[in-house]
Amino acid sequence: MKKVLAFLSLCLFISLVSFTTPNNKKLVVIDAGHGGHDQGTTYTKWNEKDIVAQISKKIFEKNDPSTVKIVLLRDTDNFISLTDRVNKINELNPDLVISLHINANAKTDTSGIEAYVSENNSHHEASKEQARKLIEAIANDKLQSRGVKQANFTILKKSNCPAISLELGFISNENDRKYITSEEGQNEIATNIIKSIQ
Repeated sequence: MKKVLAFLSLCLFISLVSFTTPNNKKLVVIDAGHGGHDQGTTYTKWNEKDIVAQISKKIFEKNDPSTVKIVLLRDTDNFISLTDRVNKINELNPDLVISLHINANAKTDTSGIEAYVSENNSHHEASKEQARKLIEAIANDKLQSRGVKQANFTILKKSNCPAISLELGFISNENDRKYITSEEGQNEIATNIIKSIQ
């Protein structure tokens, strides 16, 4: 009888462990900004919505799903409202959301990559730390760092997780534009984003 009880106790323990063991795989949402009729910032034939979509797809393709699961919020050229984006993010309940954008400035010598986080997000410190890692991973001699800044963008303040808006250079700057629209530049950016979130 004791052996039977011991066996049943062991079975119960194993079943409890199997149902309570956490999934250690990270879930990261990549939000390619704009889409559809909303082109974002533009310069001649280039527009923001296409550049960030190209980079987001490269992130998804290059990622090793065994350690980090990537979900693309927009994987086609469709318009998604900010409210719908936030609702989808919070429904997915990710460990991190990165919203990809391209900058522009009337001064064409303004260049570089910068990240934004919100003090109104309850995960502000985690957002700031991850933003710092992203900037350090991506910045190089072709894309200088402009650091981490504060902003109250909708996705940053309303996402229930660490949230970052990443401005991947200035479309108005010739050097930035060449880098962020090139196959090599986009591959490097995607690879370095993956490295920083693993």
